[in-house]
Amino acid sequence: MSTPAYDERLHVPLRWWVQGVMFLATVWIAVILWVPEGLAWGITAALVALFVTAMLAYGSPRITVVDGVLHAGRARIEAAYVGAAEPLDAEAARRVAGREADARAFLLLRPYLKRAVKVEITDPADPAPYWLLATRHPRSLADAIAGLAGRPADSSH
Repeated sequence: MSTPAYDERLHVPLRWWVQGVMFLATVWIAVILWVPEGLAWGITAALVALFVTAMLAYGSPRITVVDGVLHAGRARIEAAYVGAAEPLDAEAARRVAGREADARAFLLLRPYLKRAVKVEITDPADPAPYWLLATRHPRSLADAIAGLAGRPADSSH
């Protein structure tokens, strides 16, 4: 495997971790007042493990462009089936994910990422007309995807 042209992990923002820790501290205080100390610590430890697992799992998808393939989470598509890549600002991404959405599209969205890239899919056997990928760097991702097919990225948004 060669060096990726683009690689991004969609990890959750720090504020989610801070809010989760504050919530767990509140739960611990409530539990410690009502159950024996050992049980309170056990319940809290289980909740902490569940919280950490959920945050890591939700923030684990990667978007990678490498070796002529676009990977988005568990999905992958070869360069031959990738069309135009359009970087979207927050408003355009909201519209494409909302009222202008196509129910057949593949979506890799996260509520804490407002910008996205819309990738046209040209494979006639693929029912998805496009992929909508949330990203922190829409221009860089669109350029990397455009490089897959040897065309410039669409910059209309």
